[in-house]
Amino acid sequence: METSGILAEAARLRARKEDIVDVDEERVKLVVFSLGGDLFAFYGSDVKEILAPMRIFPVPGSPEHILGVINVRGDIESVVSINGFFGLPQAEPSPRSRIPIAEKGGIRSGIMVDGVEDVVDFPVDSIRPPIATLDRSWRDLVSGETALGDASVTLLDLGEILRRLAP
Repeated sequence: METSGILAEAARLRARKEDIVDVDEERVKLVVFSLGGDLFAFYGSDVKEILAPMRIFPVPGSPEHILGVINVRGDIESVVSINGFFGLPQAEPSPRSRIPIAEKGGIRSGIMVDGVEDVVDFPVDSIRPPIATLDRSWRDLVSGETALGDASVTLLDLGEILRRLAP
């Protein structure tokens, strides 16, 4: 190809590139975690920090879903299990387990999960409403669904979960 042909092709590509409109897609951060072999997520704005497993001090007389309390830099935080909401057995903490400290609707608590898989910015348009055939016991706890690679991710309504857990 001659120099003039190369320059003409470059000019043509440059002009074509200027026709492309760059649209910023609205995105939302999700904390994706595993629980009983399935993937779930909370909105990242509701998760204040993610802690490695630590000693949980049981609280006598507390409901079964309250695992106990932990000391986080001098602050006492409750730790709850959400397994019961989804019909999953209580799992023993493992080195992969994590405790996201979450807050919504004025309620703050740690939530024991099997593992945090990723913290990802998802396009808002990729989050679909929950399926209409979703079991009634789950319907109020689920705010949407999306995918991470080939896996389905269920987006949970943290506010509703914490509201149900609060005494």
